[in-house]
Amino acid sequence: MPIAFHPRAGQILLCDFSTGFKEPEMVKSKRPVIVLANSMRGRVDLVTVVALSTTAPDPVMRYHLELPRSCLPQLGRFQDATTWVKGDMLYTVGFHRLDPIRLGKRHPTTGKRLYFQNALSRETMRDVYACVLHGLNLGHLAPGL
Repeated sequence: MPIAFHPRAGQILLCDFSTGFKEPEMVKSKRPVIVLANSMRGRVDLVTVVALSTTAPDPVMRYHLELPRSCLPQLGRFQDATTWVKGDMLYTVGFHRLDPIRLGKRHPTTGKRLYFQNALSRETMRDVYACVLHGLNLGHLAPGL
């Protein structure tokens, strides 16, 4: 179910890249992503994200960042393997591509599905932004974060 709200910077969502993209672009469906920016005037229903992957980069570059498991959803998909930020894979996508991460539980009184809503900490986001700057070949700006 696509989102109907602008997510907060640092939120982790699932993005469907299966339509409209061609290799070597991202083409997988349900790829986890991190939201990079809060809503901006004039960008209705658009959000900028960076891709996550459980495939370890070889070699690891400055635009790769290993995320601590503690900041990820407590689900097998995110806890069974190391998750990497791919700072060189940035996208601005429409809300129709984004889904919240289902926790596989329901609220005890309402019966509604529960979703992962946590956002990454300020410190972790500083590392993510530095990773993204390196992915844009602007790593010289990272010390100013």
